[in-house]
Parts: sequence; structure tokens; C-alpha cells
Amino acid sequence: MGNRSGGTCLPIWLCQTTRGMKKKLVVLSGAGISAESGISTFRDSGGLWEQHRIEDVATPEAWRKDPHKVLTFYNQRRQQAATVQPNAAHYILAELEADFDVTIITQNVDNLHERAGSTHVLHLHGELSKARSTQNPTLIYEVPTGEINWGDCCELGSQLRPHIVWFGEEVPMMEQAIDYTEQADLFVVIGTSLAVYPAAGLVHYVARGVPVYVIDPALPDITLGQNMTFIQEKATVGAALLRQKLLP
Repeated sequence: MGNRSGGTCLPIWLCQTTRGMKKKLVVLSGAGISAESGISTFRDSGGLWEQHRIEDVATPEAWRKDPHKVLTFYNQRRQQAATVQPNAAHYILAELEADFDVTIITQNVDNLHERAGSTHVLHLHGELSKARSTQNPTLIYEVPTGEINWGDCCELGSQLRPHIVWFGEEVPMMEQAIDYTEQADLFVVIGTSLAVYPAAGLVHYVARGVPVYVIDPALPDITLGQNMTFIQEKATVGAALLRQKLLP
């Protein structure tokens, strides 16, 4: 990658791969990064999400009990997400693609990373802007009108549901996320308390000796025995500090 302006040398861990190849920077992002854009997080309100119990709107049981309520809830979340903008943390992560091979593994269902310019985003918990078939989960569609209504069906004739991984469901993208994590040359955790599994378990797949940066106001109680740097700040401030550390 060579030297930066002023002749300052890059840290040695940035120069260990083949010359000309970008380091693989893998980022695990959580609700804290979107909260600064105005998207509510249920953990900030004692298990409530926009005044709803998670059990009533974000589980398979809720869907079976009252699909109309679930559809309305996610239609409202989709409308809210359309009114917010990416924040500085989203933009900084996107800008890092100029110097690194960046993969974002996000627990968030919004598209703020993509709107900020990130080009490689893996959504562990689904995407708010999409719907999927209740008969065949591989049939996934964009939601052009901003709403999924009862009676909206896939090409097989089955009802569409939000393309969201609800509590109690398997996380289908987890294996791919593990693969990315194992290949990381640097690993960043931003805006997540590392309390939601299986996503929180990704940190244990980081290879020994790989630098790990954890950005969150409330630092998680984890000891990985690795080269860890804790940045006890909200996402926007922490991302700026991270950029300074990675690009001296």
C-alpha cells in the first residue's frame, strides 16, 4: 500500500499482506450505529420496540397469532426508516473502502450502510425493505410501495411476510458471516453490546493476533486474549477515532 503523505509509515500490521492487496476489514455493526440516525432500538426501552412487546411483533408465534398486527408494525418501521439519513459513522465505514477491503456484517435491518455508500453488506437479521414468501424463503422481493399487506402473495400464491429474522428463528446468513470473520485482517465491533446471539459469537471466530476494535459507550465484558482496543464512545465519535487509528 505504500506510505501516506508526509512520509509517515503505516503500522506494520497493515503491511503484512502481499503488496498492492487491501487488508480485509470486517465490521460487525449493531443497533447503536442506527440509533444516532433516529431509529429506535428495543433494548433502550426495557424490551419494548416502539411501545410494542417483542413477543407480539417479532416472533413466529406473533405472526401466527396476528399477522395483520405484524404487517402493520413493519410497515410503520419501513415508513420511519425512509425518513432518516445515514450518519457520520455510516459514511466513515463506507469511506474506508478506499483503503481496505471492507465487509459490513450488520445486525440492523435498515439500509443505512448501503445508502452511505458501503458496497459489501451482509444483513444477518434480514432487510426491512424486502419481503419473502411464507412458502419458499428463497423467494425474496423488494417492497416498492413501502407496505406489505394481507393478500400480497408471492409467485407461488402464498402470503408475503417481512424479510426479517425473528426471535426464535435460525440466522441463515450466519455461516457466511463466520467465513468473512475468519478471513479478517482487522475486525471492528460498532454499536452493539454483543448480547444478541448468535451474532455476538462472531468475535470468537476472529483469528488469533488479528486486531479487534470495539466501539460502544458501554463496553462489553469480553476477554478474547487478542489484540483488542476499546473505544468507549458512541458510534459517530468512535468511528472517527477508529479512522485516525487505521489511517495515521
